Amino acid sequence: MRRRLVRGCLAMVAILLALIAGVTAFAWIQAQRTPEGRPDYVALGSSFAAGAGLGTLQAGSPLLCARSINGYPQQLAHIRKLPNVDMSCGGAVTKQLLDGGQFFQRPQIRTIRPQTRLVTITVGGNDVGYIGDLQMLAARNSNSLFGLLVKRFWGGPKSPAQRDYAKVQGDLVALLRAIHDRAPNAKVVVATYPTILPPAGTCPQLRLSDGEAELMRQVGNQLASVTRAAAKQEGAILVDMHTLGAKHHACSASPWTKGSTNLSKAPFHPTLAGAKATAAMISQALDHQQL
Repeated sequence: MRRRLVRGCLAMVAILLALIAGVTAFAWIQAQRTPEGRPDYVALGSSFAAGAGLGTLQAGSPLLCARSINGYPQQLAHIRKLPNVDMSCGGAVTKQLLDGGQFFQRPQIRTIRPQTRLVTITVGGNDVGYIGDLQMLAARNSNSLFGLLVKRFWGGPKSPAQRDYAKVQGDLVALLRAIHDRAPNAKVVVATYPTILPPAGTCPQLRLSDGEAELMRQVGNQLASVTRAAAKQEGAILVDMHTLGAKHHACSASPWTKGSTNLSKAPFHPTLAGAKATAAMISQALDHQQL
């Protein structure tokens, strides 16, 4: 009986290891692919650029990136009639756009060429735990199984000292310089994260207490501040969706970002209206730059 139990356990371990190896191999193979197309316009960034939760995924893109056909880069490429290579990927931190390493992927900037005319960037939230902490806080306040696990095992949101805003700014500056070296004539647009939280208080859609909302509001404000500073330092075009979307927070009547009420579909991420608004605002900024 004992031998049979041991054999069964070993078989289960072997199956689990095989599954892990298979998933890892699949992720590696997907990560080695480079999107095809003319890189007239190259989009870089995290899930806020990738359009996570906004519908059908782009054909051939890594599944873990959640890169949809409705993210703002796709909307902008249509408006501007520019061939587009979308390199954005959910979960990316700023340094990975330049150096790679996310889900076995090479640097996002690898598709930028001297003939590239436009580059857009939205990144930084993962560096400072912005969206992740929002999601965990909301889950902790829910009655879901995941919420119970979060209550049991999560140590709480990062402290201000754990959120290295200076590193985000430095990494973004390094990224902007590398882009300029690769495509000296390209217009480079840095778009801040659109506003998620109301200017004060909270609402049921967020599933956050007043104190939790205030903490994360400070994170969003500081992230926008260092993003603006990096764009200004390197002469990039700034499209400040954190300011432009101030009246379209997740609690508003016309939200450009989601709350937490559906934890399975990219909570605290842009709505389709938000992706369209970001594309429209970038296009307007480019009109002034004659692109």
